[in-house]
Amino acid sequence: QMQVGESGGGLVQPGGSLRLSCEASRNNAFSTYAVYWYRQAPGNQRDWIAQITSGGITNYKDSVKGRFTISRDNARRMVFLQMDSLKPEDTAVYYCNLGGDKGFFGQGTQVTVSS
Repeated sequence: QMQVGESGGGLVQPGGSLRLSCEASRNNAFSTYAVYWYRQAPGNQRDWIAQITSGGITNYKDSVKGRFTISRDNARRMVFLQMDSLKPEDTAVYYCNLGGDKGFFGQGTQVTVSS
């Protein structure tokens, strides 16, 4: 059973930046997983916004493209989400995920963008 844990959320002003981190439990299969960042805003369903495949190919939803960057460090079993030019509509709980909708989710970390 893979476990993941997020960190790095907080309160930031519009236009600011945050870097989220995700660490997976000790498991030799980590490098074989596609990894996602999902988010869920109040009243909305949880949906993925950034993906990095096992081969390092990245994909983004239009709402974050050009502002967010996903990366991974397989040796440390970690995934990162660099978030720049943050907007109030980015306010949500952010979740790290291995394997997609039926995969493994962390507990989430709150990101609030507000002046």
